[in-house]
Amino acid sequence: MQTEGPTPEAESTVSDAPPDNWVDRHAPPDWRPWLRLSRADRPIGTWLLLLPCWWGIGLAMIADHPTWNDLWIAVACGAGAVLMRGAGCTWNDITDRDIDDKVARTRSRPIPSGQVTVTGAAIWMVAQSLAGFALLLTLGGAAIFLGIASLGLVAIYPFAKRFTWWPQVFLGLAFNWGALLAWAAHTGNLAPAPVLAYLAGIAWTIFYDTIYAHQDAEDDALIGVKSTARLFGRDTPRWLAGFGAVSVLLLALAVLAAGPSWSAVVVALVGVAGFAAHLAWQLRQFDMKDSAGCLRLFRANRDAGLIVAFFLALAGIV
Repeated sequence: MQTEGPTPEAESTVSDAPPDNWVDRHAPPDWRPWLRLSRADRPIGTWLLLLPCWWGIGLAMIADHPTWNDLWIAVACGAGAVLMRGAGCTWNDITDRDIDDKVARTRSRPIPSGQVTVTGAAIWMVAQSLAGFALLLTLGGAAIFLGIASLGLVAIYPFAKRFTWWPQVFLGLAFNWGALLAWAAHTGNLAPAPVLAYLAGIAWTIFYDTIYAHQDAEDDALIGVKSTARLFGRDTPRWLAGFGAVSVLLLALAVLAAGPSWSAVVVALVGVAGFAAHLAWQLRQFDMKDSAGCLRLFRANRDAGLIVAFFLALAGIV
């Protein structure tokens, strides 16, 4: 694919990308705008999309029993998270190109900075989606149905901040769908455990994405973009504590709903306790006026979710 003519902006990194990211350091120059469009230079979003998938696999292993196919489900979910997060971010940047141009943190993204055309971005989005669909076809009928059903949520999310103060809810609905899909890939059906994990993930998403949204609260107010960060305002710490508590409670209930074995339940609940401790640490560190600190805490949620995924997997094999 060809980018528009080189400009100083096109040669620069995206403003909120980690300074040592692999795209800017090692990717071929011609591919960098496309990889930036997919947020490959900011992998935290891929982790946050993937982790609920691994929660779903872990819960299914607890409820049923582990199989060698679970390894493939985990790998397919990993590759699928990279591709579908890339496709989703591309769609988000297409729909938000005019807004991104007005926000300091986002005007360096590939479309508003002129690195990529809208037509090129649309082609890139379709290519990633087709590759993700090919992976989905390996996971069984129930997972295929759920994967296709999720596309509506992905399509709606970028517009949510235009009509609701709760766009983080729509992000949560889309980003945590993998808990249902991965469970269905293992079991061929749905049950209360993955639904509870899905709801826990939505509460968690509101928690971490509200922290993230505080980076843009001032710019969002100027251009009329809605978010829970603006809605909660000074009361944000109290709201975060509430959603964090809901997420922890629902995760614990998901473990109890999945577990026929008390030994597995105890191991899994250790992970839930670690998750709770991590969220509590984030609350103590949170300062809504510190944009760099908000971004750092947002990225730290990879570790919070990995704690749960690790102990769920461990519980599934004990």
